[in-house]
Amino acid sequence: MPPTPCGATFSSKRGTYLSTSIRLIRRRLVHSIELKRPNNESDLDYDLDGSVQDANSDPFGERFTCAFFMCKQILGGRFRFESNSEALLHLVEAAYGGLPSHELPIVAPEFRVELRLLPRQAKPGVIEPPPVRMQSGAGLLCGVMDASNYVVLAPERQRALVVASEDMLSHPYYLRYELIEFATFMLATRGLGLVPLHGACVGRDGRGILLLGASGSGKSTLALHSLLHGLDFLSEDAVFVQPASMLATGVANYLHVKEDALRFVDDDATRRWINQSLVIRRRSGVSKFEPDLRKSHGRLAAKPLELVGAVFISSESAGDHGTLLNVVPDDDIAMRLSADQPYAAGQPGWQRFVQQLAQLGAHQLHRGSHPRDSVHALQQLLR
Repeated sequence: MPPTPCGATFSSKRGTYLSTSIRLIRRRLVHSIELKRPNNESDLDYDLDGSVQDANSDPFGERFTCAFFMCKQILGGRFRFESNSEALLHLVEAAYGGLPSHELPIVAPEFRVELRLLPRQAKPGVIEPPPVRMQSGAGLLCGVMDASNYVVLAPERQRALVVASEDMLSHPYYLRYELIEFATFMLATRGLGLVPLHGACVGRDGRGILLLGASGSGKSTLALHSLLHGLDFLSEDAVFVQPASMLATGVANYLHVKEDALRFVDDDATRRWINQSLVIRRRSGVSKFEPDLRKSHGRLAAKPLELVGAVFISSESAGDHGTLLNVVPDDDIAMRLSADQPYAAGQPGWQRFVQQLAQLGAHQLHRGSHPRDSVHALQQLLR
């Protein structure tokens, strides 16, 4: 029996999903989700979703139909995912199911993401799919792995097309992270006017602190221990800020920690939670545990957090007599932010974000003897 998301039940006769968290329904047949084929099916060739496949009369696949859809509230926006594949919607549910529904103080459009599954393309034994190459033009944004695995976004229309071949289902991390989540994040960023940041964010009582720093500086480890010490967890890898309100939102689905970070985890249950999770391999070649935050005992931020400042995390130790936190001079904040966030610095809303954050203030955080020392420093800032 195939895996089913969030307690859904499945009938193997290409059948039926029943779930409170995933709405898989036959288009235009609201009360039935059973897929049916015409009576003369022996005379026709079918694509993966049961639609007629005729390259001569429909070379662009414009008569392609999506059998299923599901709706999610993500990053303050409403998303409708449509697909010909239950497996692709499983990955959408894995990414966004069970998360708090964040809302921002704006009227959000509905974003639509179409997910198409194509027949198998790659030869067996491919260890890693090719990296995504970015391209843009004619109002479109594209991310391309190869001819059968790519994303095309039309931000002004609030729409995206994600195409994946069946063999990509053997690489769920890359399919989810580099194609599906990429499409979602880009639509939300452009459609809601958010500033996209590479960083983490934790908080308390509706207030949040941005955690910024280069890869390997310890953002994920600090975010993990913030969760374990009672702070609200917003995001570990990407944070999206509305410049006008300085509200931060994110997707608290997975945490990514290296094995050596476990030496600081004393709780046996937490160690088991991390050790029993999947291990993913970043494009850099670094392997990390990917525990599901929705299965942790910590608190996920129930709503966007109002930022009260930012912390630049340093890989350098505070030393025996040094202080962990040092104030970043106001005149240096803009320069530090631009150097740390080169992509965001070129996006609309950046200048307003920088001005707002400069008024809130920023600190540099050096490493203590244990990550909990850094958590205590963050708790002081959140008072």
